[in-house]
Amino acid sequence: MSRDESKSKVLEEAKRSNVRLIVLQFVDILGTLKSVTIPVEHLEDALDEGYPFDGSSVEGFVRIYESDLVVMPDPTTFTILPWRPRDRKEARVICDIQRPGGKPFESDPRQILKRALYDLKQAGYVFNVGPELEFFLLKLNGEPITKPVAHDFGGYFDYSPLDLAVDVRRDATFALQEMGFDIEMSHHEVAPGQHEIDFKFEEALTTADKVITYKTVVKSIALAHGLHATFMPKPFFGQNGSGMHVHQSLYAVQTGRNAFFDAE
Repeated sequence: MSRDESKSKVLEEAKRSNVRLIVLQFVDILGTLKSVTIPVEHLEDALDEGYPFDGSSVEGFVRIYESDLVVMPDPTTFTILPWRPRDRKEARVICDIQRPGGKPFESDPRQILKRALYDLKQAGYVFNVGPELEFFLLKLNGEPITKPVAHDFGGYFDYSPLDLAVDVRRDATFALQEMGFDIEMSHHEVAPGQHEIDFKFEEALTTADKVITYKTVVKSIALAHGLHATFMPKPFFGQNGSGMHVHQSLYAVQTGRNAFFDAE
């Protein structure tokens, strides 16, 4: 599908679904999600021309005298945010970063990945990635989290009443499915308050976008339940830490054969 076709599809979907606000998202060089929200009336202009911002205010991007950058929405990433109010819907679009004039910005993590995937495709391969993201749910008491407290005392594959996050994982799973994730399973992990929701592997750029989306969804759903979700590796001494296992595979473009496979 061409960009013009994708753009038309997005505008039709936004109108049909009565979307009111559009969240334009990108990440900095550390993978921290950044965003700017615009009324849906400006969506078409944003898709055509992008939206300008001060790149010098984003750590690691550019210096102040070269601060003009543009977020250019990728219409294929348009999706409604299912946890936001249904009567005043919000949607998000993930963006690439460009310099004025349309040249891709060299330090944009998404552009860097695109370049690497292009080189792989020129070599005859498609790169698929399947991550497993683990996270902790912590109690919130209205004070800064100086000493984290796990939400429950459950262990690996435990269920209620030891697992107190059944509803959190349930709501997060439904939200992720509405946003196009193929969820494979969700469960309590080994450590108290530790959880995992797995989704199916896809091409690397799609997976990278989904990792950022996954973290946003889990954190937002957790907060709605009065909890804080953290993906930090080791919030508790003496307990299992959280990881992000990454399954990787190369497939030949012409044959579809797994380049890692050896019958012997």
